[in-house]
Amino acid sequence: MGVAGADVLLSLIKQKQDLQGYRERHWTGTLADYMEVVMANPRVARNAYQRLFDMILSHGVTEYTRQHERYAHYRLFDDPIDGGRDAVFGLDAPLMRLVHNIKSAAFGYGTEKRILLLHGPVGSSKSTIARLMKKGVEQYSGQPEGALYTFGWKPDLAAIGHESVQWCPMHEDPLHLIPLESQEAVYAEVNRRLSPRDYRITNTGSLCPFCRKTFQDFLTQYEGNWEKLIRHVIVKRLILSEKDRVGIGTFQPKDEKNQDSTELTGDLNYRKIAEYGSDSDPRAFNFDGELNIANRGIIEFIEILKLDVAFLYDLLGASQEHKIKPKKFPQTDIDEVIIGHTNEPEYKKLETNEFMEALRDRTVKIDIPYITKLTEEVKIYEKDFNSRAIKGKHIAPHTLEMAAMWAVLTRLEEPKKHNLSLLQKLKLYNGKTLPNFTEDNIKELRKEASREGLEGISARYIQDKISNALVSDKGEGCINPFMVLNELEAGLKGHSLINSEDSRKRFKEMLTSVKQEYEDIVKNEVQRAISADEDAIGKLCGNYIDNIKAYTQKEKVRNKYTGLYEEPDERLMRSIEEKIDIPDSRKDDFRREIMNYIGALAVDGKSFNYRTNERLHKALELKLFEDQKDSIKLKNLVSTVVDKETQEKIDLVKDRLMKNYGYCEICSTDVLNFVASIFARGDAKE
Repeated sequence: MGVAGADVLLSLIKQKQDLQGYRERHWTGTLADYMEVVMANPRVARNAYQRLFDMILSHGVTEYTRQHERYAHYRLFDDPIDGGRDAVFGLDAPLMRLVHNIKSAAFGYGTEKRILLLHGPVGSSKSTIARLMKKGVEQYSGQPEGALYTFGWKPDLAAIGHESVQWCPMHEDPLHLIPLESQEAVYAEVNRRLSPRDYRITNTGSLCPFCRKTFQDFLTQYEGNWEKLIRHVIVKRLILSEKDRVGIGTFQPKDEKNQDSTELTGDLNYRKIAEYGSDSDPRAFNFDGELNIANRGIIEFIEILKLDVAFLYDLLGASQEHKIKPKKFPQTDIDEVIIGHTNEPEYKKLETNEFMEALRDRTVKIDIPYITKLTEEVKIYEKDFNSRAIKGKHIAPHTLEMAAMWAVLTRLEEPKKHNLSLLQKLKLYNGKTLPNFTEDNIKELRKEASREGLEGISARYIQDKISNALVSDKGEGCINPFMVLNELEAGLKGHSLINSEDSRKRFKEMLTSVKQEYEDIVKNEVQRAISADEDAIGKLCGNYIDNIKAYTQKEKVRNKYTGLYEEPDERLMRSIEEKIDIPDSRKDDFRREIMNYIGALAVDGKSFNYRTNERLHKALELKLFEDQKDSIKLKNLVSTVVDKETQEKIDLVKDRLMKNYGYCEICSTDVLNFVASIFARGDAKE
């Protein structure tokens, strides 16, 4: 039985095996074979920036317009590789700036000589963006369209297999083997096969010290005959891999005493010095520094501005000249994207340090702020706290939304317009419309708040407090917005990044605003749940339409019970219209508008449905709620004694809350009690 079980698992593994793909990824051949590949597809000889740019585009781009400006959403940053695990939300504008700089570098317009510096507050996705680009180029190198190649040396031509091949330690492009006097003609021929609108394939440097010595030794052996020399060259497909330290590097600052620049540019192999008799023989050197192994790909510098000055000198040459200086060897060419990230305090030190002027001049700063759009912030928490990830606990509706709302509020600057609150500004940014505010006004609001998103509370703090609420015993299987908001408030006392009492006080006031907004939301939901009786709304709508039809046509309405004809019920019509703020002076226009709409539908052979008119639908719901709330005795819900009839009506409302709004048994009861207490205080909206 155990064997049968193993067979099932082994068959599942076998189904996923791609032997043809494996053979393609482990292709080997001669230099002549590689040149055939280049002539058929010149893109295999792209430089690191060109490959990175093509990789980003390969995942797709969605263009859209917001506030009269065009934006592009690059799908790489949705993390399609890992099913959205590292997805970045709400940062299309800064990511556009990043990709534009990568495009400029791909076309050789200058930014290829710069360090891409992601700058922003803690927890704003800087390292996630770098990780996505590293993951992207790694996966892309294994696909046919992302193929790239390197080479090695086979000292003994008679040897079978590739066990004796000495591979280039820096994964160089085999085109580096072309003699200097022939390079211009070769690259011109390669570029002739590309569209004039494409970037150009250019020489990315000369051979590394190890390959240069091997090349010269064979050239001496064959008395300058290059054709005989290249028989010793074996070309292979290169698959980039961060784990294998091939084409993808990561450098993190450590204690100055335990770290030196050899971690970037390689170090002597003292064991081999005795073998080769010199410490300047490249065979006695390990070209395994992060800048060496990241050649042909990308290197990430974590907290780049915390690096010791000695490391920064290496960075200057690596960025501007695309060269590094290994110990005891001449400057060596590299072809890689250098991306770093840093927080605000370190960047301020860079700005004020006159000794760092050269580094400042070689960086392109790209601000990565916090999210300032509510719906995008909510997506962060929905990704981590959803029904698939959280088992055994229910998260009440609006819990994540309210936490996100507070987080966004802390990042916004107070509007300079006196007639606009911070919460209204948040809603405008979130796509809501407010009277007298156009898209141009919203654009102006963003423009006048230059540091918006660079300060405030990070998503990490919110995630920590949601986690605290989930593991607490207060929720009885369900957590609600108040539990999370209370956790957020309690944590402010010990928050290490809030350095002033004024900020702490301001953040607490914002929590009060969020709680008030939550009250309004749940009151509206309970109102809609109470008035969600479709038959009752239909009857009320029919009654209203009969009355406005008679009113506009100056007729009378037949009373269904007495059979007598009476004047239209003005009190009924006004009680509905007042719910959506139709003034007495505009009632005639509104009634005619409804009748004209019904008439237009009739001409097309369609019948009127109140759901198609949002304003009338809302008015009918509010009117029905007003008529029914006393029959449900909402104010008496806070008491422990409820009669059977009322309980049945309450259960019906709870059922609607669960079915239509995502509440569970616990939080539907809690929210009804909460709204009942509001009505008991006399806070109901008129």
